[in-house]
Amino acid sequence: MRCIADTAAGPSASAPPEVPPPVTLRGFRPADVPFVANIVAEALQEHYDPSLYASLSHDWPEGFLVAADAQDVPVGFLLGVNQVEREARILMFAVDRSARTRGVGTQLMSSFLERCRSRGFRRVTLEVRVSNATAIRFYTRYQFSVVDLLRTYYSDGENGYQMAREPP
Repeated sequence: MRCIADTAAGPSASAPPEVPPPVTLRGFRPADVPFVANIVAEALQEHYDPSLYASLSHDWPEGFLVAADAQDVPVGFLLGVNQVEREARILMFAVDRSARTRGVGTQLMSSFLERCRSRGFRRVTLEVRVSNATAIRFYTRYQFSVVDLLRTYYSDGENGYQMAREPP
C-alpha cells in the first residue's frame, strides 16, 4: 500500500530541516540607524529622530545591543540606559518580524541582564504597551512584573505598563 504523501514531490527524507541562520550580538554602530529605525517603526509603532540612537549609545555603549544576521544586518536590538544609580532601564527592545520566534529576543535579553548583573545594578525597568500581550508574557518569563500603569504613555495615546525586576 502506498501513502499519498509518498507521491508528492519535495525534499528527500534525508534532507535536514531548514535551520534559521544564527545571529551575532554586537554593539551599536552608526550605520545601524536605518535598520534600527525601521524595526522601531514596525515593531514599536514609534518614530524617533535618527540622531537619538547615536546620542543614547554614548552614555552606556555596552547597554545598546544589536543582533545581526550572517550579513551583519541588524534584525533586533535592545537599547538600555543607566540614568538612575544602580538601575538600568530598557528604553527600546524589538526584533524584526522576519527574525521573531527564533530566539533573538532571548539572546538580547539574557545578554543585557548579564551586563546589568556584572555592573551591580539592583533593578531593571521597562515600559510596554498594555495591548502587547506577547511582550508582557516574554518579560514575565524574565521575572519582570507590572509596577505601574502609565496613562496615555505612547504617542498614539495608548496606556503603558512600567515593569521592573531585581537581577539575581
